[in-house]
Amino acid sequence: MENKLIVSSSPHLSGTVKTRNIMLDVIIALIPALIASVVYFGVRALIVVCVTVASCVIAEYICRKVMKRPVTIGDYSAVVTGMLLAFNLPVGIPLWIAAVGGVVAIVVVKQMFGGLGHNFANPAITARIILMTSFPVRMTTWVAPYSYITLDTTATASPLALIESGNVAGLPTYTQMFLGERAGCLGETCILALIIGGVYLIARKVIAPTIPVVFIGTVFIMTALLGQDPLMQILSGGLFLGAIFMATDYVTSPLTTKGKVIYAIGCGVITTLIRLFGSLPEGVSFSILLMNILTPHIENLTAPKPFGTVKEAAK
Repeated sequence: MENKLIVSSSPHLSGTVKTRNIMLDVIIALIPALIASVVYFGVRALIVVCVTVASCVIAEYICRKVMKRPVTIGDYSAVVTGMLLAFNLPVGIPLWIAAVGGVVAIVVVKQMFGGLGHNFANPAITARIILMTSFPVRMTTWVAPYSYITLDTTATASPLALIESGNVAGLPTYTQMFLGERAGCLGETCILALIIGGVYLIARKVIAPTIPVVFIGTVFIMTALLGQDPLMQILSGGLFLGAIFMATDYVTSPLTTKGKVIYAIGCGVITTLIRLFGSLPEGVSFSILLMNILTPHIENLTAPKPFGTVKEAAK
């Protein structure tokens, strides 16, 4: 009787990679973009990040206590949400609005649906959209890089707004766009920093390159076919930030490779349509949110069939 056959519920094997480790890798991958944001927009960029991270962590702690559930701030997912939310905000955003965004992301989008692993959409993306619709002027007021040095805080237009208005002469060069010397949200401007973070995540096998490559590639091809400058289009806005760090969210993106391709193409198509034909110059956030909602259906369509099963005849 000493060698009993013990039967337990799955999973029967447990991997060494935990949520905490994955979130730490994402935080490390976001550091180059964080440094770039401070270089281009000053210390206030770091303050905005600290406010959103603090609001997310505090909101999660309080929410879990009120719900009488185990406190989960130790997995660092709230920290990642706070950083990503800050990266989607302009440097001049009032700090109280940034804090409200953190509460919305954690309480409304994440915890009200059961916490990490149960949310139907990316919390940072959804919070950004809610802030965009609630405070459109504050969320689209940009300042030029290095304005904290020149003390010239005059509002300027983002590259996508310049493209939409037809003022292509005022666009930065490709090099400036790639390095981040342009107006925009904190974490979206420096493409080089985002690529470094993306390569790190791929090397650590935290994400696969499928979604970022297909998402960005779809925007490139579609904008080229529609007569736009495809290189300027992919370097503008938050495409790299969204494709690398937000569209790849484990919870809200498909698991299968085929599903990832469909999902990423959908993101690219919707982004392009909003940019070129919508009333807003940017469509990355809305495209990811819409495809998040469709992810369960994509998973059902692309789920692999168990070996040996026979398709049921139509009744």
